[in-house]
Amino acid sequence: MTDPARLSASGIRARLDEGRASSVELTRACLERVRRADGELGAFVRLNPEAEREAEEADRLIREGRAGPLTGIPVAVKDNINTAGLETGAGSSVLAGFVPLRDATVVARLRRAGAVVLGKTNLDEFGMGSSTENSAHGPTRNPNDLERVPGGSSGGSAVAVAAGMAPLALGSDTGGSVRQPAAFCGVVGIKPTYGRVSRSGLIAFASSLDQVGVFAADVEGAALLLDGISGEDAGDQTSLSTDAPVTPATFDGDAHGLRVGIPREYVGAGLDAGIRGGIDAAADALSAAGAAVEEVSLPHTRYAVPTYYLIATAEASSNLSRYDGVRFGARSGGGGGGGGGGDLPQMYRGTRTQGFGPEVQRRILLGTFALSSGYYDAFYGKAQRARTLVRRDFEELFDRGVDLLLTPTTPTPAFRLGEKLDDPVGMYLSDVYTVTASLAGLPALSLPVGLTGDGLPMACQLIGSHLGEATVFRAAFAIESRLTGTGASDA
Repeated sequence: MTDPARLSASGIRARLDEGRASSVELTRACLERVRRADGELGAFVRLNPEAEREAEEADRLIREGRAGPLTGIPVAVKDNINTAGLETGAGSSVLAGFVPLRDATVVARLRRAGAVVLGKTNLDEFGMGSSTENSAHGPTRNPNDLERVPGGSSGGSAVAVAAGMAPLALGSDTGGSVRQPAAFCGVVGIKPTYGRVSRSGLIAFASSLDQVGVFAADVEGAALLLDGISGEDAGDQTSLSTDAPVTPATFDGDAHGLRVGIPREYVGAGLDAGIRGGIDAAADALSAAGAAVEEVSLPHTRYAVPTYYLIATAEASSNLSRYDGVRFGARSGGGGGGGGGGDLPQMYRGTRTQGFGPEVQRRILLGTFALSSGYYDAFYGKAQRARTLVRRDFEELFDRGVDLLLTPTTPTPAFRLGEKLDDPVGMYLSDVYTVTASLAGLPALSLPVGLTGDGLPMACQLIGSHLGEATVFRAAFAIESRLTGTGASDA
């Protein structure tokens, strides 16, 4: 069959339904591509030994006329999303050897839809990072330049799609961990409205921010996968019951009637000139498609990064306290009946210093301090109040009739491996344009808008109103159809 790297998800769907390809052929081609290319990329941490069997079952469903939109399509899964019977380690030594008994809700929905779980992808440990360098499995490399990062924390999933190893992939996004690697690798990535997709079975980082998101080569593929995993779930009390559609009725490239705002706070100092040009090109594409584009303001944007890193680290400190070597996580050190003598505090200390990497330890310490007696209201409480101000900025614009916002996804193209490892503040500022939508719980999509002179991908971000995914996808397709075509070649 045609190289899967040249097929969009919709192209694969057509070939499967028409009998021009089988899921087994496609899955074998993807696995072979992983084996050939992943040695230097490091996108996958393990492959699913049952992938070909799942593909055979998908082919049976197709023959029987019982195929759904995702049946037979291989999907890569970020390694902080539980997969029954397949190790899930969240990029951490503390979870080495952990094999879940149950699938995460999103994985269960994929399996029920007949999708093939191809394997698990690399990530910054527990989702904490913007470069996929903070992993117990080592770094992942950008397929556009092997000396550059793919972004993070869902770098493995972004690379799997960008390098043609998987047509679709799942990631998770807390402050930009789907959108930023999508931008750096040149693929489409969307974080849905908080609650649109179940978090049940997603290993927690910051529970009020975490969301499962998706990667695809084009807008239609991202919509296909997001539609397949969305919906209310009794296993997640924050999941939403809604009739709001995930996708527009048609993907026709039309944007008539849309009001699009470009926040002036997002296009000032610090933004790469090439990316600024890409934003202008996206705005021109929307105007050509019939949208009205105007300058707007989100005045509390300047508080977003410190607000995010107070809330996220505080929640991380709470969530990761369970990995103590007694109840959860691999045990290190002595004491507590774990062998090797020593006392209980020594065992805790050994487990958490050996089990967690430097970035996770840094965030636990920051979060613990923010929650400590005498500092809670000064830090965490104030951050929650600032979060309300950020959210109200968006609400006021949408109440005034703005349908969505057009912004950069990242301030620069992909930076070099190791460039920011010793500069945590610089690394955190990589998320300056993505954390606002996370704090407000809004849907946001990263879309490629061209390449720099060095051949590195550039991207724009589209931020929609609460449950406004259909509008985001409509606008994204209008831009994509004018700037980058309508997805990977199906030749």
